[in-house]
Amino acid sequence: MQEVDQDPFVGPNLGSLQGAKMQEADLDPFTGLDLGDLPEDLTEFLNEDYLGKIMDPDELFAIFGDPLLNCEDQLDNCSDVPLPSELPSSDSSQQGQTGKASNRRKRPRVSRSQRCSEETTPSRPKRRKVAGRPKTNEAQAEPTVDQGADTGTTSPTPSAAEMAGLSTTPPRILHLHPSIQFITIPDSSGYQVVQTLRLSPSVIKLPLPSAAATPTYIFVPAASPPCKRQLPPLSPVDGAVAPVQMSSSPPGSLSDTASKAMSATCASPVSPSSEMSTCKDSPLPQSPIVFDIPQVVKDHIQEAKAHMSQTCQDMEAGLSLTSHYVDVQVSQRETFRSGKNTSKFLDKEMIIMGDTDRQKSFLRRGQIFEGPNGDKPKRYIVLLGNAGMGKTMLIRKLCLDWSRDCIPQFDFVFLLDGKALSLSEPTFSLQTLLLNISSFAPPCLDPEAVYAQILAAPKRVLIIFDGFDQLRDYETLLQTQEKDLITSLQRDSKAQTYTVRQLYSAILQRVLLPGCTLLLSTRPRGTATQLLRRADSFLEVCGFTPADIETYLSQYFTDPALRASALDNLKSCSYLHLFCWNPGVCRLVCMVLEQSKSSECLPQTLTGLCHQVLQLKIKEYSETVQAQGEPQTEISVEETTTQTCQKKARTTSRAQGNTRTQRARRAKKQEKEEEEDEEEMKSVGEEVYRIEDRELLSQLSSLAWDGVKANSSVLVPGRTISAKLKGFGHRTGLFLSYDLRTRQVVSSGETKGAEKEGREEMGRGIKGDGARKETDVGDDLILLWASPFLQSYLAGVHLSLSRTVTDRNFILSLPFQSGPKGRRRPQREELELTQRFAVGLLFHKRTELQRLDSCTETAFRDMVSNKQALVTKHLEGLSHGDLSPAQVLESCHYVYEASSTHGDGSRDSGSTRLVAHLATNLPEVLTFHGVPLNPSDVFAVQNILKIGGTEGRSFCLDLEDSGIQISGLRALVGLNNINTYRACIADVITLWEQLQQSSEEELQQGAVSKFKIHPLKATQVCHIEHLAKLVNIHMHKRLSNSPSQFDSILAEGVPAVTDLHKLEFELGPDNGILALPKLWELLPGLHNLQRLDLENCKVGDKGAEKLADALVSLRFLEILNLSQNCIGDQGVKKLATTLRDLPKLHCLSLYSNEISDVGAESLAAVLPHMTSLTDLDVKYNKLTDVGAQSLGVSLRNCKRMKTLRLWNQCIPYGVFERLQQQDSRILWH
Repeated sequence: MQEVDQDPFVGPNLGSLQGAKMQEADLDPFTGLDLGDLPEDLTEFLNEDYLGKIMDPDELFAIFGDPLLNCEDQLDNCSDVPLPSELPSSDSSQQGQTGKASNRRKRPRVSRSQRCSEETTPSRPKRRKVAGRPKTNEAQAEPTVDQGADTGTTSPTPSAAEMAGLSTTPPRILHLHPSIQFITIPDSSGYQVVQTLRLSPSVIKLPLPSAAATPTYIFVPAASPPCKRQLPPLSPVDGAVAPVQMSSSPPGSLSDTASKAMSATCASPVSPSSEMSTCKDSPLPQSPIVFDIPQVVKDHIQEAKAHMSQTCQDMEAGLSLTSHYVDVQVSQRETFRSGKNTSKFLDKEMIIMGDTDRQKSFLRRGQIFEGPNGDKPKRYIVLLGNAGMGKTMLIRKLCLDWSRDCIPQFDFVFLLDGKALSLSEPTFSLQTLLLNISSFAPPCLDPEAVYAQILAAPKRVLIIFDGFDQLRDYETLLQTQEKDLITSLQRDSKAQTYTVRQLYSAILQRVLLPGCTLLLSTRPRGTATQLLRRADSFLEVCGFTPADIETYLSQYFTDPALRASALDNLKSCSYLHLFCWNPGVCRLVCMVLEQSKSSECLPQTLTGLCHQVLQLKIKEYSETVQAQGEPQTEISVEETTTQTCQKKARTTSRAQGNTRTQRARRAKKQEKEEEEDEEEMKSVGEEVYRIEDRELLSQLSSLAWDGVKANSSVLVPGRTISAKLKGFGHRTGLFLSYDLRTRQVVSSGETKGAEKEGREEMGRGIKGDGARKETDVGDDLILLWASPFLQSYLAGVHLSLSRTVTDRNFILSLPFQSGPKGRRRPQREELELTQRFAVGLLFHKRTELQRLDSCTETAFRDMVSNKQALVTKHLEGLSHGDLSPAQVLESCHYVYEASSTHGDGSRDSGSTRLVAHLATNLPEVLTFHGVPLNPSDVFAVQNILKIGGTEGRSFCLDLEDSGIQISGLRALVGLNNINTYRACIADVITLWEQLQQSSEEELQQGAVSKFKIHPLKATQVCHIEHLAKLVNIHMHKRLSNSPSQFDSILAEGVPAVTDLHKLEFELGPDNGILALPKLWELLPGLHNLQRLDLENCKVGDKGAEKLADALVSLRFLEILNLSQNCIGDQGVKKLATTLRDLPKLHCLSLYSNEISDVGAESLAAVLPHMTSLTDLDVKYNKLTDVGAQSLGVSLRNCKRMKTLRLWNQCIPYGVFERLQQQDSRILWH
């Protein structure tokens, strides 16, 4: 069976019925349809004679009186709506007809274009409506049910006399409205047509006795008058139901119909219900219509909200979203297409905004799904953020907001996790994926009705993808071609069994639920070109501000005294305080602050932080196991107790022969020995667990390294993990477990209240307080690492401390190789962290490191010393001039982790060598252009630059397009050994204003004098806007917020503007035209500008006139590039007047413009006066031989001219060759 886009009024509840077998054809109902066995000409069946045999007279009378079906007068006036008049022919369509019927006169077929073109033809009279025929505005009280070819029709067979009477008069023929659609049922006895709405006219069943297999053709009106009430559908008959496709459109069609059409008064439980307008100029609604949802679906939505509000609250042990969540800032990222040539605009690139612009782009949670300025809402959103930045918590907060009706534009919210891709069996459908596999999904009592509502209103559905570690992970889901994917889905549509990967791919490629809103969270590393092209919004989680860190600590520490102490200790440790901008690290820091009594005990590096956190987790695990009294521990304790008792007995025996004084002394000594024995017994027990823990940690570190290599936080499925290892990982809080099939979380936390037992959920983490036994961890669960930082730390432990890693493999795992062939592209974040931890661990305190390894002290010392030497040799052998900016930043982190290993700041000789070597060999011009710099990055760079200052080194910093915060910019600029720096102009101006407000004149003086912008390449509109602001400060010699009219620091203007000699305007034709007005305003302030490049910016004649006025002030201009700017004769004439007065202009390019002979004469007139001009390029303009000869004659008077390029296809070859012979300075290219 084939289906076309049908009217949602017919059978709106059939979308939830099962058992249908049919194929969909995503066809436009207004075009010629492939209706299978339909006859070529339906006039034999749409006339009054044939319909009178199968219909009741009252129904027949109503049909011919209905304007929707009998609309010849509307067809006459049709201008732009095509008619389904031409239908596929059928060989059997003419059989089985009576003689009189076959001899009846047929209405001649008129082509669609002819019918529509007769709109303005007044000669054809319109059909008048029959007087007295009632309009069918009232529908029948009972719904119509058609079953089979003949059932359901109660009209008597017309008599012979009636047939004879009808044959003498031309029969009335139904002229179907263009919006009438056809539905074909090949086996009508197997289906039931359910009509839930009162239509005028009713649904018409047209059995064709001559057709093969006796199919039934149903005419479906695409519009109906407003109705006052709706009736529930009848129950299926004999278990046979109508196909799902009869009540749901193909992908993409139903959502469009729903958004355009239906009035709320006629809304059925599933389908939208406003009248479809045939007017092309009718405005479309800007937001999805709220449909009349069935009560069972409403109940499920409320249950889902209540369930989500309860289950997504928990963050981890003792923390909840309501009490501990801190709102992170979300910024709107912008994209651009770089390059001057529009044919190369293939891929998007994300812009790295400055801190000032980023703060202006912050969005509230409620604005995430809104379009700019209230425009079209966003439908494909990508949420970016590094590991630990709080993407998952933000998504949970959005789910919580939806459960509290704060996001009313969505009826359904589904959270799909990337870990579900591990379910590779083809046993899932879209319905099971959304209602069973998605996170926080409650049990559904009527999944058919809920699923039908989802299909009917996809624009009110939000689907969130979380748990994808890299941006490139989405690329694999977008690689399948849509055609291949659709074919696969259609082939499996009968069984409706797909893999999770197929369903994810279909949703991301808009094959399934094309009208829904998608929110994809991922880390920014990697490239996903297809995703960048599809998405219409890019958001980034910006992390904690210093105020957010204080808020988090105040919510974490409930005791005021402990809170104040923790905050003071944190502020005294600059590195940890800066690293707390990452919420995940901030959580780890709080765990350490709970146990630290002073700031001296706090770690100074990320390696030290993760090491302390791991030790705390193992300590809690050991205390829990001791409290439970495991057999192995009990034996060890008993042995120790026996030895202690024997020692006590010997002591007592010796004491009996002593004097009273000696006995007193012996009693005190005995008490002391007993205390020592108790401590010894405790240490022996701890030592037993420490040895066992070391073995488990060794296995965990190997698993962590496998996950880092596989770029996954999920434990590698192929590895066999023992129950003891699983229990250790869960109890220490290193593992999380999920059962995707049942959505049941396996938590290690204590169950608070009986109502929480057996709670079904997906996405909750392991709390890690060790209250659940190892036997609770099943073998069919998906295990994953709870913290990306601890996973990378354990992977670093494996690389640096494992005896299974050979020296060769260790060298290959180090961060980068030297030489021009070394790795240039940025590596994955988790691998970068692992390498940083591996280097830091080798220079950590060995007494603490040995707790992580079970080998002897001598073997451990030799292994660490050997790998230290390998790392030192590798880092010292780097050629820093060949390193990319990202690699230079990595090296700063490695050296810092190696040099600052403990709170006392002590360093060994190896780490000291590394620091001195890096500080000595860094290039003088240190660029981080295009590399995002977060606060911890700035601290590591600042540390190396300070050490370089002690070695007598000075540097020039390039911080453009790094996104550095203003506080970090201040820290770097304030260093004494920084000669010059480049950064975002808007951020620099903001820094100057802050320094002026705080009266730090010395620092402000240095920040102003060190700032450089030469050469400046503008690739974004904001670059020109920021430059205009800087030039304005230069011209007025004061900051915009300055309270005084005179600023002594800016008395000579801005040195950066004075020293700007080269400006490249590379915004392209699309963005260039937006920034040109600002450019014309600021150019007069660039007095010392020597080179101006305005290629391919659509300057035009009007822009050339503006440019000519601005060029008057540029007395030092030497090179002017105006290629490909649509400049014609008028613009050249205006420019020529100004160009003759530029005393130092020696190179002028007007390549590929619209200059004709008139413009050439204007140039020829001023060429002799341009005494400094040496090169002129006017190739590929509209010059003919006349203009070429004019320039050639003028060239004779220009003694300093070296080249004149003027070839184009309009100049005859002979003329150009003769000009070359006359003057060799005329060139082809």
